[in-house]
Amino acid sequence: MRTLTYYVGTTLDGFIAGPEGQFDFFPFEGDLAAALVAEYPETIPVHGRGPLGLDGVANKRFDTVLMGRVTYEPGLAVGVTSPYPHLRQYVFSRTLAPLDPEVEVISTDPVEFVRGLKQQDGAGIWLCGGADLAGQLLGEIDELFVKRYPVVIGSGIPLFKSPFLPVGFTLTDSRVFDTGASITTFTTTSAAPAPAAVRK
Repeated sequence: MRTLTYYVGTTLDGFIAGPEGQFDFFPFEGDLAAALVAEYPETIPVHGRGPLGLDGVANKRFDTVLMGRVTYEPGLAVGVTSPYPHLRQYVFSRTLAPLDPEVEVISTDPVEFVRGLKQQDGAGIWLCGGADLAGQLLGEIDELFVKRYPVVIGSGIPLFKSPFLPVGFTLTDSRVFDTGASITTFTTTSAAPAPAAVRK
């Protein structure tokens, strides 16, 4: 069975973006950036792949990416309708119209959809964000890959938006980089029912 990995960056105080969706305060530099490019090249969006020498580089871990509407929209603002053409791309929204044949908009229950994806042949499934979608899929997440950056922002979009729903995870790896950032990996140890859908 395929696994669902929530691979995401966060501040020290647990936010994946600012109150208005800002994320430009996350530095992409030094030994952390080098590790991400080497180990997870498929997570680099199309506009960054050329400058980083990733054109034509094979995917190493994932072949599918899941995005909420808010996660997808920053690319649209700069004219990028297919941010990860090297992956199968799904955007979950009840209101967004399809904008690119390479990106499938899903308006049905994300939990049932992801359960179906897991039964198909293929590599790993990357949950790119955002917090609403992660909250709905909390019971389906097999692995957390958290890039924690040495910055505090005080308020913003949290790692998960969901009702109170404790789910246990086991630490499987932890690395600290010269930049002050760290990568912590966890696997699920206890399942939880998925909260009610709240997609926009």
